[in-house]
Amino acid sequence: MIDLFIKGGFLMYPIALCSFIGLAILINKAIQYRILLKELTISADDVVKKKPDIMLPILNALKEGCNDKELSVIGTKQVRTIEGGLSWLGLISTITPLLGLTGTVTGMIKAFMVIAESSSVNPSMLAGGIWEALITTAAGLLVAIPIHVGHHYLEKQADDIAFLMKELTMSLYMRAK
Repeated sequence: MIDLFIKGGFLMYPIALCSFIGLAILINKAIQYRILLKELTISADDVVKKKPDIMLPILNALKEGCNDKELSVIGTKQVRTIEGGLSWLGLISTITPLLGLTGTVTGMIKAFMVIAESSSVNPSMLAGGIWEALITTAAGLLVAIPIHVGHHYLEKQADDIAFLMKELTMSLYMRAK
């Protein structure tokens, strides 16, 4: 495995870094969203009693008598907090195949440089550049695909959380009127 990493060339390092960062964000957000969904799948009465952290700014605003537009701004701010980090997953799922493609190009350049510098070329002379091209392409895709799928899954979870927050806020707001 390490041999393949080394044969992939210098672009394997940023691909590996993207893999570690993306996996860390995926795990962190999946845990966070699971907890939030559990906390928000309760009645409005229970929200008032339990006071989940994500709902505290909204509950405080309701106590102060904020109108629906002010509540909307506060809710949007909370949703943006929840979605923090998802844009990094989108970036990682976009950039890793591009890093892999760049490795493909650099590997092919190396292979063609060997051809240009030698009057007689045998396949083993080209193997290094071709190895780099294929390994980085595969690595970029193997990182990007699961990160991309995870990103879309987490976006759906964030939308579900936002919907639950909005539903609870509307219920609490109607009671406060």
